[in-house]
Amino acid sequence: MKKIIYQVDAFTDEPFKGNPAGVMLCDALMAPELMQNIAMEMNLSETAFIAPDGDDFQIRYFTPVKEVPLCGHATLASAHILYESGVKKPDDTLFLKAKGAELTINRNNDWIVINFPKYPLKKIDTPAAFKEIVGFEPIETYLSSYDWIVAVAGSETDIERAKPDLWSEKLNKVEMDSLQISQRIGKLKVRRAENDRMEISGKAIAVFEANWKI
Repeated sequence: MKKIIYQVDAFTDEPFKGNPAGVMLCDALMAPELMQNIAMEMNLSETAFIAPDGDDFQIRYFTPVKEVPLCGHATLASAHILYESGVKKPDDTLFLKAKGAELTINRNNDWIVINFPKYPLKKIDTPAAFKEIVGFEPIETYLSSYDWIVAVAGSETDIERAKPDLWSEKLNKVEMDSLQISQRIGKLKVRRAENDRMEISGKAIAVFEANWKI
């Protein structure tokens, strides 16, 4: 497998919509310092690096400034490239080993379905600077794994600049269709799966690919 790097728009099937991510296919994962520099050069929210590990794949995610244990849209982008490039066949199950979880991925027609761990939530007081930083006052605020803060908004107007997560314990649903309201509109499906896991489904489209020259 040559070192090829892609930019992929996730949670959409239209170019320049959804969430952009970098994806790099490698024979073996490179030194963390090099992966960090490549992610900085790509200057996207996350760039994923994938390498074979037996019949499975290792995957690591880097923002322009640090490594993160797990990233949803970069996982979707990576799965799209592995299927689209022919590394995996459309009806194959894909297994990715990330620092934050082991992920099982399948295709359902044009949708890619990713089985994620379900993270715990602890209700907290809204941080003092939240409104100034994000732009709205949430109805409720929760703390989850990796110090993620989940804020529940009161209206679509509030979330035009943000991407809240509407959890099933509040909505009493096990399946939800989500529309990302922003200039780069995105769509995804969320379903509560077995064994305290969640399935996230989405589409993706590659907008460019390049060979790594260094």
